Amino acid sequence: MRLFRHIAHIENDYTEKFGIPRQSQAVPELVSRIVFEPEYRDPSALRGLDEFSHLWLIWEFSASVREDFSPTVRPPKLGGNERVGVFATRSPFRPNPVGLSCVLLDRIEPDEGRGMTLLVRGADLMNGTPIYDIKPYLPYADAWPQASAGFTQRIREKPLTVVFDRSCHTGSLSEERLRVLTRLLSLDPRPGYQDDPDRVYGLTFAGMNIRFTVAGDTLTVLSIQDPER
Repeated sequence: MRLFRHIAHIENDYTEKFGIPRQSQAVPELVSRIVFEPEYRDPSALRGLDEFSHLWLIWEFSASVREDFSPTVRPPKLGGNERVGVFATRSPFRPNPVGLSCVLLDRIEPDEGRGMTLLVRGADLMNGTPIYDIKPYLPYADAWPQASAGFTQRIREKPLTVVFDRSCHTGSLSEERLRVLTRLLSLDPRPGYQDDPDRVYGLTFAGMNIRFTVAGDTLTVLSIQDPER
């Protein structure tokens, strides 16, 4: 029996599961780097890849591996109470913890000591996530505009307005990372069943602890702190 091998891993500013976009391309501003494992760093394996604008990543839900199997799950965006079949969702808790994401190929470039790497945009993978395979996206074969979106069509998501409290030190992040963070937070990282305007939420982004509240359609960033200070 031939086992799957990790051919690469991804590097970016998503350092924990909470807050990562629920779908790829939700935050196209974020650039991630795909670094191949030593045995797959032969540049000839990438020949012709630069002719494609988008790629499919097949990867492992490495932070959600579990031994038991549940035939149903509770999607957060349905309020956390309604159960649907696991195969009708993109939940990470699956019999085989495999994810599929479409990313934009920004460029291919060498990285000192690590061979040729891929710079991609719009990934929804946590930093360090292992990748099983990379395939070119074919618009004539992979895009079906008339496809039905199931129960997700009942969910009408409106981006939140993100504001920063006066006491919040935004200088802790570069302008580019601040733009990515703003886009990320506007997607509302909270589970659908949490709607307490007094609750302070937290996530880690680019090594910084981000604390925020949500009231109505407005998310207020209270602080951006370096955990080592």
